[in-house]
Amino acid sequence: MPTRPAVTVTALSASMLVLAGCSVPFGSSHSGAPRATETPPSASAQPEHPAARVTGETASPRGRRYPVHTGIVATTFWVGEIFDPHSPDGSQVISTYDGRWMQRYGGCDGTVTAGRCETERRVAANGFFPTRMTPRENPFYLDLPFDDINDAAAFSQRAQVIPWANDPGYAGHAHDPAFSYMKNRWVKLMRDGRTCYGQIEDAGPGDYDDYRYVFGTGNQRPASRLYNGAGLDVSPALTGCLGFSELNGDDDRVDWQFVDAADVPAGPWARLVTTQGVSE
Repeated sequence: MPTRPAVTVTALSASMLVLAGCSVPFGSSHSGAPRATETPPSASAQPEHPAARVTGETASPRGRRYPVHTGIVATTFWVGEIFDPHSPDGSQVISTYDGRWMQRYGGCDGTVTAGRCETERRVAANGFFPTRMTPRENPFYLDLPFDDINDAAAFSQRAQVIPWANDPGYAGHAHDPAFSYMKNRWVKLMRDGRTCYGQIEDAGPGDYDDYRYVFGTGNQRPASRLYNGAGLDVSPALTGCLGFSELNGDDDRVDWQFVDAADVPAGPWARLVTTQGVSE
């Protein structure tokens, strides 16, 4: 069963672009009102594949280990999805990091049916890539509930809680609103003996400054209880790669951890790597 209500909106029409003209990115829940900032605690891998180095990430300590988050509910989202045009985070036409996400990606990451951008089942035969369009960015994408650009609390905390904040290429950007520590970072995902990799290209679901869960020891659960307590959204490519039982549900669980680019192995996720930074 879909986790979000279907909305009849012409997926590729000018009306969709009008929705994207909102001053707050649809991929983010930031309302424009700053939240109270806490003083967070400090937070504390595979053969190399050359394609994994072209993400825009600079050198990180090779073999760095990140905590594994186990049994986390993962829902599906996709570029071009609209599940609530009246909600500030109800559309994937744009992401929290890219005001032209759908356009830059190459269109609806699925199929356009009756004017709506719908998801589709992905299979290993073509590397879990979409069947009706040719993506210009990595179809293996996901989000996590820490928006380090648009959420006031997350922005103020990011240099203290993100483990790679002091790595070359990241250090010194704490106060730069045009720089994201999260976009394009790699995540390793595991489910029922399957292992896949994806890049962070949005923020959510349900919360946007959940640093305790995202950068914690692995024992913390997501703060949001929306969508069955989901702690991440994954793309159709990852849904297929991980063998989800539902095409667009909220009952599948994954284990996940951050990985540095140098530790991403060969695979379909490295065939087309996203390098675009934050963009209006």
